[in-house]
Amino acid sequence: MNTTDYIIRSEEKADYRAVENLIRESFWNVYRPGCTEHYVIHVLRKDPSFVKELDFVMEKDEKLIGQNMFMKTVIQSDDGKEIPVLTMGPICITPELQGKGYGKKLLDYSLTKATESGFGAVLFEGNIGFYGKSGFDYSRKFGIRYHDLPKDADDSFFLCKELISGYLDGITGVYQTPQGYYINDEDVERFDKEFPVKEKLKLPGQLF
Repeated sequence: MNTTDYIIRSEEKADYRAVENLIRESFWNVYRPGCTEHYVIHVLRKDPSFVKELDFVMEKDEKLIGQNMFMKTVIQSDDGKEIPVLTMGPICITPELQGKGYGKKLLDYSLTKATESGFGAVLFEGNIGFYGKSGFDYSRKFGIRYHDLPKDADDSFFLCKELISGYLDGITGVYQTPQGYYINDEDVERFDKEFPVKEKLKLPGQLF
């Protein structure tokens, strides 16, 4: 995808460290002191569920400004079947360009490519205020529950978008996060030492 302002293309091996640094800068001190997302993508690229053809970077003025990627996973349906779906992320835009529309452009492009690849639905943990603009809705409306979440707990973070209309019709069940997202804090600390030193801060609004 080319425009006069930005390019979206497949991530290449030569991009890996620059993308990891971009993710680190974008997520640092957002959800926790420091972040783990740059290590997560480092691990996920080697995971068999990683969808290489849906691994994208965004460039502006020959500089990486964003990225998104997808993983294969399943819904364990209540009738015992496994329903293939995608999950997504980390997804980010460089902090200085957030709020300018680049994130939605990258997201919409990525979802279009996932649809063209034949995938039926994407389930994801995110903010409905942003992702709802690209067609995501609460997963509960599709009859899909988040694994290990107590029955009456807030599930407003758990979102879903059908890529094929009606793909989840008649299905109820539990979404399974791919195991590759579960990483060890000690491994994150070790990996983070390969990057420039940044101060970890405990800030209001962090989740962890």
